[in-house]
Amino acid sequence: MDRLIELLPRLLTAAWETVYMVGIAMVIGGALGLLLGLGLYLTRVGNLLENRVVFAVLNVVINIFRPIPFIILLAAVQPLGRLIVGTGIGNRMAIFGLIVGSMFAIGRIVEQNLLTVSPGVIEAARSIGASPLRIITTVLIPEALGPLILGYTFIFIAVTDMSAVAGLIGGGGLGNFAIQYGYRVFNWTVTWAAVLLIIVLVQFTQLIGNGLARRVMRR
Repeated sequence: MDRLIELLPRLLTAAWETVYMVGIAMVIGGALGLLLGLGLYLTRVGNLLENRVVFAVLNVVINIFRPIPFIILLAAVQPLGRLIVGTGIGNRMAIFGLIVGSMFAIGRIVEQNLLTVSPGVIEAARSIGASPLRIITTVLIPEALGPLILGYTFIFIAVTDMSAVAGLIGGGGLGNFAIQYGYRVFNWTVTWAAVLLIIVLVQFTQLIGNGLARRVMRR
């Protein structure tokens, strides 16, 4: 316990690093994933911007990247990370890896949630002459907003899990803290302090996500 008290400032710093890394990854990866998901949905056969070639390319790319374990993905995209963020180690590289890892998962979740929107609603909007952009912004996304919130909440939690391996490339966060100051020196109190903070973060996120989705779906 004395060791935990001594490490408390570092624990709080690690908690902030986790929130920072996951937050940036979700903002950028969430936006890119939304575009990917919209592209998949819109270019499907029979949809607003039907294009078999574009759909096939997006589908294959997502299927290639989505199942890769995050630690392997980090190694695979390291050269690209050096080019884009200027380094292959540290928090910047970890954030870049989290963005790449999350955007493809989000793209698939967005597509699946958009597919739950009734085609009749889309056809009704098309019949009155609404443009594709207007349909997307005023019909498609609002109709799927509740499930989308739940999907993004799920990915936020998954990205929090992925952030735990940031220490392997010199990054910080609660996962690195737990391994460096707890697991490696057999201090289970320190390890579990980090675990409990991660649990609190996940539970808080899930609570907020469930509440927002419930409010949207009641409208």
